[in-house]
Amino acid sequence: MTNRKIIILSTITLLTCIGWVQVSQKYTADQLRQIYSQPSEHWPEPHVDEDVEFREIGLMPDNPYRNVDSLKPVIELGKVLFFDPRLSSSNQISCATCHDPELGWSNGRSQSVGHNHQVGKRNSPGLNNIWQTEPLFWDGRAATLEEQALMPVEDPIEMHQKIHFLPTKLSKIEGYKKYFIEAFGDDSVTTERLSSALAYFQRSLTSRTSDFDQFMKGRKDALSDEAIQGMHLFRTKARCINCHNGPFFTDNKFHNLGLHFYGGRFEDLGRFDFTGDPKDIGKFKTPSLRDVMYTGPWMHNGFFNDIMGIMQMYDNGMARPKPRPGMEDDPNFPETSHLLKKLDLSLEEKEHLIAFLHALSAPNFRMTRPEIPK
Repeated sequence: MTNRKIIILSTITLLTCIGWVQVSQKYTADQLRQIYSQPSEHWPEPHVDEDVEFREIGLMPDNPYRNVDSLKPVIELGKVLFFDPRLSSSNQISCATCHDPELGWSNGRSQSVGHNHQVGKRNSPGLNNIWQTEPLFWDGRAATLEEQALMPVEDPIEMHQKIHFLPTKLSKIEGYKKYFIEAFGDDSVTTERLSSALAYFQRSLTSRTSDFDQFMKGRKDALSDEAIQGMHLFRTKARCINCHNGPFFTDNKFHNLGLHFYGGRFEDLGRFDFTGDPKDIGKFKTPSLRDVMYTGPWMHNGFFNDIMGIMQMYDNGMARPKPRPGMEDDPNFPETSHLLKKLDLSLEEKEHLIAFLHALSAPNFRMTRPEIPK
């Protein structure tokens, strides 16, 4: 063997020993468990595009609104209001109708059913960890939870309540007086107080500890072999981390997945309806993946109830609709995000990703429904 060949082989051996191997290297589950048990700075490089504001996945920070003595009376009032159907004009629909704690704070429906059995056009997202999410709604039309809180109440399709009438309506309920006194110092009912109480109750909602969290806390056996493989794929080959990053697995940004049905029966222009910017046509907010397996059906329209089907779509680079006849020259025809690419995942890899999504989903919290004031 020549000296040149010896040098090349020695160099390859050295690089392998110190970990300078290609990211595409196949790891066993045991190897990945050892790798990801280290601090995140020693994890393999994620597959992210240059224009992505990357944040590593990890444990959630503590919820700053929980267990704060001064907020407890406001949160308790908000909880009662959240479950009270009298916030609707029919006295039949509460906030919890669409956001049930036993259904991941969603409702298990494709789209919610509201006043007079009217069906909305969007899926009800889960509310866990909503304290870290701004702006709100699939299209981001509410800047804060205070702004968001009463929008469904006055929406003619949802709760159909005239907001200016609601304080008067609730002021006539004797049982509410003690809640407002404890929360705000007197029994005056105002829209500002209603929105504040509802907002702070929602801010108190937090995911329970998932298998992923247990693993991040040092329990190496908390993730199954399939889930740890899925975690690695999530960060690398499957590219999920481009949008679902950070401790809450969302970038809180808006992206076009090609599911806008532009010019069709199910057209939903997404963020454009709020901003009026043609660049926002078909863009919707990235949902958190925490507790995702309890919040199906999925996507902004709730059209998809098969998680493997969703994996197939992402594997193909998601939907890429073509202009219909007569729309070829439409300058506003939306383009699917460049972050979505064909992945060439195997069936086994898709199953591993689904196993990881299960590991991100903690058991649902069975909240005791409050007694409604009389």
